[in-house]
Amino acid sequence: MNSGSVNYKVAAILALALGALVYISPLLLPADFPLPSFLQRDPIHLGLDLRGGTHLLFTVDVDAAVLNSVARTGEDLQRQLKEEKIDATLVPDGVDLMLRAATPEAFEKARDLLPARLPTFDVRSKGADALLLTPSRAEVDQLKRLAIDQSLETIRNRIDQFGVSEPSIQRQGETEVVVQLPGVQDPQRAKDLIGRTAVLEFRLVAEGAGADDAQTVAAAAPLPGAPREYKLEKKVLMTGGAVADARVRPGTQMEGPYVELTLNDGGAQDFDRVTGDSVGRNLAIVLDGKVFSAPNIRERISGGKASITGNFDIKEARDLAIVLRAGALPAPIHIVEERTVGPSLGRDSIRQGMLSLAVGGLLVVVFMAWYYRAAGLVADAALVLNVIFLVALLGLIGATLTLPGIAGIVLTLGMAVDANVLINERVREELRAGRSPRAALEVGYDRAWAAIRDSNITTFVSGLILFQFGSGPVKGFAVTLCVGILTTVFTAVFATRTWYELRLSRGGLRTVSV
Repeated sequence: MNSGSVNYKVAAILALALGALVYISPLLLPADFPLPSFLQRDPIHLGLDLRGGTHLLFTVDVDAAVLNSVARTGEDLQRQLKEEKIDATLVPDGVDLMLRAATPEAFEKARDLLPARLPTFDVRSKGADALLLTPSRAEVDQLKRLAIDQSLETIRNRIDQFGVSEPSIQRQGETEVVVQLPGVQDPQRAKDLIGRTAVLEFRLVAEGAGADDAQTVAAAAPLPGAPREYKLEKKVLMTGGAVADARVRPGTQMEGPYVELTLNDGGAQDFDRVTGDSVGRNLAIVLDGKVFSAPNIRERISGGKASITGNFDIKEARDLAIVLRAGALPAPIHIVEERTVGPSLGRDSIRQGMLSLAVGGLLVVVFMAWYYRAAGLVADAALVLNVIFLVALLGLIGATLTLPGIAGIVLTLGMAVDANVLINERVREELRAGRSPRAALEVGYDRAWAAIRDSNITTFVSGLILFQFGSGPVKGFAVTLCVGILTTVFTAVFATRTWYELRLSRGGLRTVSV
């Protein structure tokens, strides 16, 4: 046995243990203890059940998403009919579209055109001048799935910009989304931020004869002397899809902060064209069905910049910028369940979880030392090292510790002991067969390794499956389980064997107390 390689192994283990202890030292020190800049005050992120916070359950109105999509399809198709000079009108009829042709010729042209333009719709004749366009079952299901996926992504983007540490956003069932926000004790602001539809539109204020066919839209927060409602043209010139970025700007003392919009390339070109064609008119900026501002266009506006004013305070302006950056929800979402977990409950959970961990660990340590004597003490030292490495590694990868996660740590301790039991029993068998301590250790570790390897691989794969398909609490358990398996194999097999190799290389091991 090469004593030099053993010394390198010992040095590596000691260096890793020291680094892990330094990293998790804030957990062992008083809260007001001064820490160097390279250490985090809270190296382990706590989940909602330990830290407290807000739990929200939303349902996505997927039927509204289907209606909105069909309506947009109808608007696009109406423009195509106009380009093809087909005299026909489209009227939404629930999830269907009813096309009425002005002449038999227009009816024939539309019937020939529609299958190619709308391959996901069924086209049926309804009399001599009308066609009923119905989205296929597969198309409706696809629209509903997209609504859920887009809602998840939009909510996740808004929460990320909200600044919540380690949020959990999960799909539940067919149409529900669970949002957990550790540390957030203001559920109303979270609900307002998440649930805001944020449909942004740019529309011209109607003038002259066009005002007779205009849509009346209320002002969001009328200023003194400003109109309480506006007559707007029905045509939407631009939408929130043109927004690339949104930032809060300080503004004046009278108007307060405002939100500056930066448009993407396509939006900048459209805005340049719209303002150039509408000099002298008022352009209304409509958000969620209310007019926030309607400035007069004095000249063509190039450069892709626009702004939204509305007598905001700084928090309202910041939240508005967040939802505009994250994009609009594809469908309305409704709150189904709201629950706030107080920090006192979190402290009780931590106390109970740590108590179970301490009691379970102490019983295991005492049993191993009593049953395996000196070999049991070596296993106990590996167990302590395992916990140190496990906690440090969870912090390094940014995992969130939950109550199920603590349960995973307890299970890891049991698996670590199981590995050492296999090794010690194999070594005991070899000693009874008359082998020397060196031979008994080598054969015992080699024979136990196959069983330890197979059992840990199967458990690790199970943990990966739980993480992939499980919900938030199950994921917390799976993370600690998988990380614990890695640290268990390292400490229970590699570290303990290195200890025995060190003793053998120095001639200090005459017998193995097992």
